[in-house]
Amino acid sequence: VFSSLSIPFLKYPQKKMEETALTKDQVTEFKEAFCLFDKDGDGCITVEELATVIRSLDQNPTEQELQDIITEIDSDGNGTIEFAEFLNLMAKKLQESDAEEELKEAFKVFDKDQNGFISASELSHVMINLGEKLTDEEVEQMIKEADLDGDGQVNYDEFVKMMINIG
Repeated sequence: VFSSLSIPFLKYPQKKMEETALTKDQVTEFKEAFCLFDKDGDGCITVEELATVIRSLDQNPTEQELQDIITEIDSDGNGTIEFAEFLNLMAKKLQESDAEEELKEAFKVFDKDQNGFISASELSHVMINLGEKLTDEEVEQMIKEADLDGDGQVNYDEFVKMMINIG
C-alpha cells in the first residue's frame, strides 16, 4: 500500500464517504495502514506523522508539500487527516488504478502487433471491427491529433492523453 503513496498521487479531490465502495477487507487493510501513519494513536494524522512515513519511503518532501498534502485530503479543514478522510483518499486511488488498467487493456486492443505503438492501419482495423467506416484521411487525422511527438503513430502516453481529453 505505502510504496504507491508518492506525493503527486496524494493530491485528489475528495469524495463523500457514501460514494466509496470499499469491501470490509479493504477497510480493515486501510485501517492498519492508517494506524502506521497515526504514530500516537489519537485517530488523526498530523503533518509530522505524515512526514515520518513519507520520509521512511525515501522521499523528501518540503514542509510546504506536506502541508499541501494535508490540505488536499483534509475535507473538514481541521489541519489533520482522520480515518474517514484517509479512506476517501484510498478509495480514489483504487478507482484510479482500475482506470489505468482499463487504459492499458484498451491500448492493447488497438496495438495489434504489440510493438508499443498504434499505427494508422491498426486504428483503421479496430474502427472497422467496431462498425465505423472511416476514410484513410479520417484515420490519418485521428492519428495526427493524438500523435504529440509527430512520429506518425500513437504511443501509450499519447493514447492516455487522448483518452483523458475525450473523457
